[in-house]
Amino acid sequence: MNDTTKASGVLVTTSLWLVLLVSAAANAIGQFAGMDYTLRMIAGAVAIICIVLLILRAVARRKA
Repeated sequence: MNDTTKASGVLVTTSLWLVLLVSAAANAIGQFAGMDYTLRMIAGAVAIICIVLLILRAVARRKA
């Protein structure tokens, strides 16, 4: 595996973590900030997708 692949892997993982944090915060704070229910549910779905992708990446890394 070359350095470019490692760097892109770290970039993807970091991006997933950032999106997870932002979407989870939007979901948690949304009710108090007056966000619409639909937007909060979308933020929650994005957070769940990020969690699943992070788990899949961790499992793939362990097998490699």
